Formats: sequence, C-alpha cells, structure tokens
Amino acid sequence: MEPMKPMAPIKMAPMRDEQPWWDSGLGEPATSGSQNGLRYAFFPERRRLLVEKDGRVTAYDSGERHIDGVSQQSGGSVTFRDQNGEVDLDALTVAR
Repeated sequence: MEPMKPMAPIKMAPMRDEQPWWDSGLGEPATSGSQNGLRYAFFPERRRLLVEKDGRVTAYDSGERHIDGVSQQSGGSVTFRDQNGEVDLDALTVAR
C-alpha cells in the first residue's frame, strides 16, 4: 500500500472591497451588519438606523436609542438591541 500524497493547497480568491451601501453624508456607522438577506447600519450622530431588506432601504429615526445589535428569528422577524434591551423595528418611526 502506498502512502497518501499531500493535499494541494487551496487557492483563495481575493477578498472583495465592500462598498458602503448607505449615503456617504451619513458618515461611518457605529455598528453595521448583515444576516439572512438583511443589512443594517446605525448612525448615532444622525439618530438613524438604516435597514435594507429585499433590496429596499428604510431609514428609521432611532431617537435616544443607541442600537448595538440585532437578532433575526426563523420566521424572519427582526429585533434590534439598544442600551435598554430589545427594540422591535415596528416601534421605530420611519424617517422622512
């Protein structure tokens, strides 16, 4: 029986340079992320939470909330987290 030959190294593709999907006038977000087709970015100085779902971006007025996380349930509902606990997206006002 012959010994196994060493495996060839995997050729990695270069990382893509991700471009921001939000307006540059908002600056840099304090936090941003994505999961299961949903992206979000939080801009505390502007009091804005941007959420992109199914290619549509919605801006929410975050008020005094400081968004620092997100969770998505298996049914697709999204809950954000702030300094006081959970924040349902429906509790936020859509910004104009």
